[in-house]
Amino acid sequence: MDIKPSRSVGDKNERGRRHVNNMVCSYWLRGRCNRNRCRFLHQELPQNTHYQVSNQFRKNCWQRNPDSDSKSASSLMSLDRSSSSTTPKRSSASNQSHRNNREGTLYSDKKGEWDSTNLRCSSSPTRSGSSAGNGITQKVIGERVCKYWLHGNCVKADKCQYLHSWFKGHGVFKLAELNGHIKAISGIVLPSGSEKLYTASRDGYIRVWDCHTGQCDGVVNLGGEIGSLISAGPWLFAGIKDVVKAWNIESCADLSLDGPVGQIYAMVVDHDMLFAGAENGTIYAWKPNKETNAFELATTLGGHNCAVVSLTVGGGRLYSGSMDNTIRVWDLNTLQCIHTLKEHASVVMSLVCWGPYLISCSLDQTIKVWFATEAGNLEVTYTHNEEHGVLALFGMFDSEGKPILLCSCNDNSVRLYELPSFTERARIFAKEEVRAIQIGPGGLFFIGDGTGQVDVWKWQAEPTSLAS
Repeated sequence: MDIKPSRSVGDKNERGRRHVNNMVCSYWLRGRCNRNRCRFLHQELPQNTHYQVSNQFRKNCWQRNPDSDSKSASSLMSLDRSSSSTTPKRSSASNQSHRNNREGTLYSDKKGEWDSTNLRCSSSPTRSGSSAGNGITQKVIGERVCKYWLHGNCVKADKCQYLHSWFKGHGVFKLAELNGHIKAISGIVLPSGSEKLYTASRDGYIRVWDCHTGQCDGVVNLGGEIGSLISAGPWLFAGIKDVVKAWNIESCADLSLDGPVGQIYAMVVDHDMLFAGAENGTIYAWKPNKETNAFELATTLGGHNCAVVSLTVGGGRLYSGSMDNTIRVWDLNTLQCIHTLKEHASVVMSLVCWGPYLISCSLDQTIKVWFATEAGNLEVTYTHNEEHGVLALFGMFDSEGKPILLCSCNDNSVRLYELPSFTERARIFAKEEVRAIQIGPGGLFFIGDGTGQVDVWKWQAEPTSLAS
């Protein structure tokens, strides 16, 4: 897979220096401005010191600790290692056993409790004229970003009822923006031991970002819309129509995994197998072959009536969410479907595991928490209702060790909820829907929106990953 050198990520901003109009170009905001000398600004107003790529940004290298890789990647790492000139350090056997393949899942070492004292929704915003509990009247702040502020021409200033910020709450701040893609982000990965961040988009390109400078070092053209991107050990897997592309970032080996029918929307690695959910409702599973140094199609899992759009693993189970509104539970030892969950009323967009719980979200505007009964069946133990469809879930611990669920909704926002209470800690706003979320070291996390922009956020104190 050839990587072509990329143009400077700051090209748009460089052109912006010649602009004379103090308004932001609305076409540039959508990534569609094709004027070489546009008379509008190609940057956002107002400027904020937290949003700039500064010395503080460069000090926070995004390189993931090599010890964070999961046990499931062990056999995948053994493929095509002979030609690799550099090999990142790998975690010890004891640490691997402790992690037990929890990368990419929401996990807690302590059993969560979903009782009447914990299951409360976050409090609603204080309304104008109401008491905040201390006798002081507080102003209402809207739940969306002011469109006039977005274009740099809101005249109401502090009196505006809408947000003049990309963030509401406390605990995190925006560190940088990565621009270059022109369509929605479909995957973000930070491979273990690598100094590169990889982002995939529906524009058909994978961009490679330097973790120290935040600059785009290269571009890979896959020739088709990318539906999913994941990493396992030294391998990157990108799902496009009718094929999964595999790329070894150490040896530069480039493989094509044939067999799928239609677009690949979700992938996950576990039990030394790569699982990919396809548009035709089938889950395809490949195993690495050390002798041929390739991946071989091991089996297919059928049962869904529509596209498989979400996959996760936990507790010896594979969970698949589909556009047929169901979740199927597969035994990873037998690869047989043992349960079909039908509580959602629309597409099951995302799935994560947290200890003994499965958490699912859907376009039916709900997040459901599932727990296994004594009989072995999964039942909904709590339902959290949203005002909008829910697109993506991801999890991490905050600086106090509390589990945080990142929840993306189709109102262009990402909620940060404490678990198990679902108390809203903060809310992040984007230009368009966020469908890709990834966490990094040192409290960093990344969100990719529908415009092709990737935002880098950071907790003010360093949390630990739920996958560690």
